[in-house]
Amino acid sequence: MITTITTRTTLTVPDPVKAASTLWLAAVGAGAFEAALAVGQTLSAGTPFSELAGGLAVRLAIFAAAVFLAVRLRQGRTWARIALAVSLGVFGTVSLVIEPIQWLLAGNSVATFLTTADAMTLAFTVSRILHLAAVLGAMTLMFSPSSNAYFRRKR
Repeated sequence: MITTITTRTTLTVPDPVKAASTLWLAAVGAGAFEAALAVGQTLSAGTPFSELAGGLAVRLAIFAAAVFLAVRLRQGRTWARIALAVSLGVFGTVSLVIEPIQWLLAGNSVATFLTTADAMTLAFTVSRILHLAAVLGAMTLMFSPSSNAYFRRKR
């Protein structure tokens, strides 16, 4: 009797992929913090919550999808890497930088901003910078040489 033994090779997820997943979760946290600040500021200005509910529902769905994809990335799912890169890496980055770029192009000064901004605005700005850094770091790590080799072997 001849017995065929098949072995399934399990690839260890490289540290850059794990770190990228963690950075995506940090980006979600920063985005949630920014949303909370914006909602708090809008509500304190007298806007009824009902006017914010739709936008919050969309953000919550995006945050949930991002967490789902970050977890799947950590599990080595190639499709999650692609989905994160396209959706949040490209479109998410554009959404983070478009307003500040437009603000700068309108002739505003960073120095003036920093000297006149209140604590809430500075907290939001720091969070946005950390958010962007997390996204850019995650993108870099997801496509590092060891990550690329790992995902190539997964095919």
